[in-house]
Amino acid sequence: MNEDTFNMSIRSFLKKVGVHSQRQIEEIVAEGLASGKLHGNETLPVKMTLTISGMSKPLNFEDQIRLD
Repeated sequence: MNEDTFNMSIRSFLKKVGVHSQRQIEEIVAEGLASGKLHGNETLPVKMTLTISGMSKPLNFEDQIRLD
């Protein structure tokens, strides 16, 4: 295994996930605010699941996103 290639691949994947996830969260929150489902002062629980095909069980990450 080439450690440099592996590390760069992981970083590339995480960058892609981070950028796309942030855009989706921003869009969902904007829609919630526009529809009145959100008021702008909520703390939203979030969960992300990471799976690697054919490998061990999924990894779950949980946190909160505060709007105010």
